[in-house]
Amino acid sequence: MIVANIADFREAARRRLPRFLFEYMDGGSYAEVTLRRNADDLANIALRQRILRDVSGIDLSTELFGHRQSLPVALAPIGLAGLNARRGECQAIRAANKANVPFTLSTVSACTIGEVAQAATQPFWFQLYMIRDRGFMKDMLAKAAAAGCSALVFTVDMPVPGTRYRDYRTGLAGAAGWKGAVLRAMQAMIRPDWAWDVGVMGRPHHLGNVAPVLKGKTGIEDFFAWMRNNFDPAIAWSDLDFIRAHWNGPIIIKGILDPEDARLAADAGVDGIVVSNHGGRQLDGVPSTARALPTIVDAVGHRLTVLADGGVRSGLDVVRFLALGAKGVLLGRAWSYALAAGGEAAVSKMLGLIEAEMRVAMALTGTTRIADINRTLLVGDT
Repeated sequence: MIVANIADFREAARRRLPRFLFEYMDGGSYAEVTLRRNADDLANIALRQRILRDVSGIDLSTELFGHRQSLPVALAPIGLAGLNARRGECQAIRAANKANVPFTLSTVSACTIGEVAQAATQPFWFQLYMIRDRGFMKDMLAKAAAAGCSALVFTVDMPVPGTRYRDYRTGLAGAAGWKGAVLRAMQAMIRPDWAWDVGVMGRPHHLGNVAPVLKGKTGIEDFFAWMRNNFDPAIAWSDLDFIRAHWNGPIIIKGILDPEDARLAADAGVDGIVVSNHGGRQLDGVPSTARALPTIVDAVGHRLTVLADGGVRSGLDVVRFLALGAKGVLLGRAWSYALAAGGEAAVSKMLGLIEAEMRVAMALTGTTRIADINRTLLVGDT
């Protein structure tokens, strides 16, 4: 098929991946109301079209956390993304490095920090969950520092995993033991390209970073049961002291939806936040990030760097988020779809599409620099 946009990458991913992987990547919690809101509310943001503004010299570069990058985007942390293609996180980071944008490695990635560091040519970000085993967390932070990670993305909106019905139907959740393994194997068998390229040639298949606490298992047998048993529901603001004691670089808190929480994050002295509802994968029915973002920017945008994610399906959506006040945008499903569709080359193509679409959006709104994108571009009360 001819791929012209991110929706096409999604369809290509659906055709290639076993159902349990595609539904995990594509789905949200409960009735998926927030999942839909993320994309719909962002798409409904209207921009002012301006004319005769001399847009011959458009510059998409920006600076985030001390690093100059070519686009105001980063690849968000995606759990299990390494199973979308052979050693998938390594392919994705090569594409991100070529485009000069940050890549964020998930705690629950298939490839380890060390493996990804060997594939990288630039520093990358590392995403950390709060795990009950503090010794494991300390070790992860040390490995991230040794790998040259330039920022820590601390995800705080997952003290317990959300309920995602699609994952129960496919056997990724609630199907431990041989029954789940057989169900997933049957799904893989009807995707022979994936089964050979990733299933056979892409081994080992396990959650590489958390292997020390898996007690010989892969972590995929019942992915959500493992998360429920190991993620720490007692996580509190005081735990930032532990993080700060073992991490010297920038700290970005991911999972902020409320202005009061944003103020608490600023008071805690973190360097940035990600306005995020976990892609609609945690508490269904909460506001979309497009709706939540402006009041959070008003509350703390002068105190720290505000990033956003959720529902981005084009470079135009990136411009919309920037106009709402974000300083950068995390791409999640967009790069995961592309990775599944065609590996490193497809992720590079996706980033190229984002760039091209941003250039058109900026030209037609009369802006030439990322710093010029602000709420003056918005039409009315969007």
